[in-house]
Amino acid sequence: MVRVMVVDDHPMWRDGVARDLAEAGYEVVAAVGEGRQALRVAGAVLPEVVVLDLRLPDMSGAEVAKGLAGMSPSPRVLVLSASAEPDDVLDAVKAGASGYLVKSASREEFLDAVRRTADGDAVFTPGLAGLVLGEYRRLAAQPAPAEGPRLTDRETEVLRLVAKGLSYRQIADRLVLSHRTVQNHVQNTLQKLQLHNRVELVRYAIEQGLDAD
Repeated sequence: MVRVMVVDDHPMWRDGVARDLAEAGYEVVAAVGEGRQALRVAGAVLPEVVVLDLRLPDMSGAEVAKGLAGMSPSPRVLVLSASAEPDDVLDAVKAGASGYLVKSASREEFLDAVRRTADGDAVFTPGLAGLVLGEYRRLAAQPAPAEGPRLTDRETEVLRLVAKGLSYRQIADRLVLSHRTVQNHVQNTLQKLQLHNRVELVRYAIEQGLDAD
């Protein structure tokens, strides 16, 4: 059972999200309404996924995402926000969010996004994924170190498919591997490259030109 924490300052919305998660079989380990409280509680209950609103009364959602990313083990963060503004999306992703969903999404879309986030996928409301990839392509035009950690051929192959936007399950089917094996390759690659999540991994792959056909 996946452990999930909900962070939203609107009690009715927070309770509704927590209820939907519980009914879908997730273990809701906490539901809080402030950023500092979220960071304190997360360190105690150790959620695997945090569903995070951006608009909090004491600090920004991006600040909370950054704080969560610095924890060990760090939970995967799915932003659930009313805003689809490019600056909000990019700030959240750069702070360490694994995905970004707008609150107009259906219950089914939300639960699917939580499941995929728990699996390690980067999940975005349609249209926002292109925004994030476009920003990373822009950043990739900046000078990068000539030397980098050495990856195995299989790790490079998996990384290339990650850069093309395939989910872990799709990569497993393409390479005739188990889902767990793909996850292990990605975790090994993250450790070698000293990256925190799949979104940062996609940026690295684009910088290396691995998203090209």
